[in-house]
Amino acid sequence: MQETAPNTDEIDAVIAQHQHLEGPLLPILHAMQETFDHIPDAAHRPIAEALNISRAELHGVISFYHDFRAKPAGRHVLKICRAEACQAMGGTALAEATLAKLGLDWHGTSVNGAVTVEPVYCLGLCACAPAAMLGDRVVGRVDEARMDALLQEAGA
Repeated sequence: MQETAPNTDEIDAVIAQHQHLEGPLLPILHAMQETFDHIPDAAHRPIAEALNISRAELHGVISFYHDFRAKPAGRHVLKICRAEACQAMGGTALAEATLAKLGLDWHGTSVNGAVTVEPVYCLGLCACAPAAMLGDRVVGRVDEARMDALLQEAGA
């Protein structure tokens, strides 16, 4: 999947839209991700300079929040719950089998760009564990067959 870098004007426009807010860092990061489907490396210096923070501080915030991405995601994002309840109900084996089937590590994107697999640390379906989420749809009681159906739906 070929990534094209956003131009400086696009990055500056996103920063300018949110810089006036109180506590603008998270709104800027969310807007960057919404605009570019990730937080481009090219945006790090302009964000840090606009907010008068170090690039290390910026990196710390970006890396702390799991939903921020350094690269664009696939057309579909598959999140697999890694919380204790899901692990206790076979979520670890399900996750390992899914990653192996796709030939990916966490945060990896399938070769055809169809799906990115990300860990998530609770989807609120503990009673229906293990759980996964494809796009905006949360699915409980995910077994290998249900995971295969989700992967097929995503085009993986």
